[in-house]
Amino acid sequence: MVEHQRAAMSLLTAGVTLKPREGQFLGGVAFDSNPLTEKQRNWLVILLDKHGLPPLADGGGE
Repeated sequence: MVEHQRAAMSLLTAGVTLKPREGQFLGGVAFDSNPLTEKQRNWLVILLDKHGLPPLADGGGE
């Protein structure tokens, strides 16, 4: 499991209120080990910050 997958899974299991589109995005990211696009990485960073979770440890790269 790569860092963005762990981050997405953390958001999905943190008990935070997610909008349907956020949940759909995080579900896709949590199960895809391919590198994120810049847009995906930015949205993941925003969601982590919005819900008070730690930022990506490695800047989003694998």
